[in-house]
Amino acid sequence: MLIFTEDEIRDCVQLDKAVFTSIEKAFTSLAANKVEMPPTLRINIPKNDGEVVLKTAYIPDDPLFAIKVSSGFFRNYMVGLPSMGGLMLLMNAQNGRPEAILYDNGYLTDVRTAVTGAIAANYLANETIDAVGVIGTGSQARLQLKALNVVRNFKRVYAYGRSQKNMFEMKKEIENALQVEVFLAEDAQEVVENSELLITATPSQEAIVKKEWVKRGTHITAVGADAVYKQELDPQLFQKATSIVCDEIEQCRDHGELRIVYEQNVAIDEGKICTLGELILSKGKGRTDENDVTIADLTGTGAQDTQIALFAYKKLTEEK
Repeated sequence: MLIFTEDEIRDCVQLDKAVFTSIEKAFTSLAANKVEMPPTLRINIPKNDGEVVLKTAYIPDDPLFAIKVSSGFFRNYMVGLPSMGGLMLLMNAQNGRPEAILYDNGYLTDVRTAVTGAIAANYLANETIDAVGVIGTGSQARLQLKALNVVRNFKRVYAYGRSQKNMFEMKKEIENALQVEVFLAEDAQEVVENSELLITATPSQEAIVKKEWVKRGTHITAVGADAVYKQELDPQLFQKATSIVCDEIEQCRDHGELRIVYEQNVAIDEGKICTLGELILSKGKGRTDENDVTIADLTGTGAQDTQIALFAYKKLTEEK
């Protein structure tokens, strides 16, 4: 069995168009009902503000499939450790034998999540945007901005997070990487009110984006709510949205932003909701007007994990 380290994986897998194409395949396969994907298995460790998540999926005709173990310990920043970690195990789909371990420490999950956010923005956001807001300053927030830069040009970023140290480090990294100006906001409201496209990438357990802060024309990519106790968006905001796109609708209803919408009986038009795969297959746009408010509710799927693992494995074995 092959074992690949995080450094090897980082060298081979970048935020390029080939990764975008690979992840789009995961969503079109889901939309076409060509994926065997069981529910997410989650182990919560509240004492240490942690969680461990297992996801998997088999995409027919692919020779391998991934079983991913992903950890998130959200106090790690206090001791100088990354919040996310984990690995992916690639299994042979013909005989069930383990073929490879991708010991990526969560890097591939970060990449596939960031690329998915950018794909959603490409279908949902206005073509021309000047200011992007991001709530959260960890590795996912930074990768979301870098992936977004592949599909949209923007000049300014407004950022807010709970760690001053991370905020200043993010400002330096993003300004150097993307050649944009990063403004550090005093609070989430300042970020939202200045944004034409908003990214939320936090482990928040309550709404941090209020309906009244969101201006017309805004697209929101929400990636933080991937558990039943997490929430980033005001459920009333979904009434304001003209288009709501999920990575997997039932999953979003179970533990995404939509969960709170249904729990609180917020009335929304079900016709506004579709999956990202359906949007890609239709080759359409998720907005009909530049003043539309659009939301991508992204919880992460096993199909994405298998697809990014297969992509990485092919690149890694080609190098050998």
